[in-house]
Amino acid sequence: MITLYDCATAPSPRRARIFLAEKGVAYDTVAVDLRSGEQLGEAYRRINPQCTVPTLRTEEGSLLTDNAAITAYLEARFPEPPLLGETPEEKADIASWNWRMEFEGLLAIAEALRNSAPAMANRALPGTVNYPQIPQLAERGLARVAQFFVLLNERLAGRDFVAAGRFSAADITAVVAVDFARAVKIKPSEQHPHVLRWRTAMAARPSMAL
Repeated sequence: MITLYDCATAPSPRRARIFLAEKGVAYDTVAVDLRSGEQLGEAYRRINPQCTVPTLRTEEGSLLTDNAAITAYLEARFPEPPLLGETPEEKADIASWNWRMEFEGLLAIAEALRNSAPAMANRALPGTVNYPQIPQLAERGLARVAQFFVLLNERLAGRDFVAAGRFSAADITAVVAVDFARAVKIKPSEQHPHVLRWRTAMAARPSMAL
C-alpha cells in the first residue's frame, strides 16, 4: 500500500492528496504534526532528511520527498486519467503552467507568510536550517500574491482550465494556491471574475474537498 506522510493544514501535502484522489489511488496516511515540529524530529528525519511534507512511500518502498517526484511517479504508475498531459504539446503546456502556479502563487504566499507570522520566527524557509524572517520579503510576497491573482484571472479568461484545455496538475496547484492565499488575507474578488468562475467549477470535483 502507498503511504502518504501528510499534514492536513499545510498546502503542499494537499496537492498530493488531490492528485491521489483524482487518480483514484488508495493509500494509507501518516499524520505529521508541523505545529509541534514533528517534522524536525529524528524519527521523521529518517524518512525525509529534508524535514518537509509531503513524503510518499511507494509500494516498492521508495521514499519520494517532494511534489515533483510524487506527481511524476503517480502519473507513470497510474497513467489514467492523465494529469500531466498526453501529447508533447500538452505536457509542455501543463509543465509550464504548473511551475508558474507554484512559483508565482504558492511560493509568493509562503514568502509573505513565513517572513511575517510570529509562529514562524527563525523558520522563514522550510527544511532543516533556521533562517531569520526578513520583513521586506513579507511585503514583496504580498505584492507578488496580488499579481498572481491578476495573472491567473487573465489566463482563465475564455478558459475552463489553466493549461492544455483539460483538468491537470496545473489546476490542482492553482486551486491550492488560491485557497492558501487566505493565510495572508488575500482572496479573489469581483476584480477576478474568471478566477471566481473557475474556482466555483473546481469545487464540483470531490477531490477539492480534501
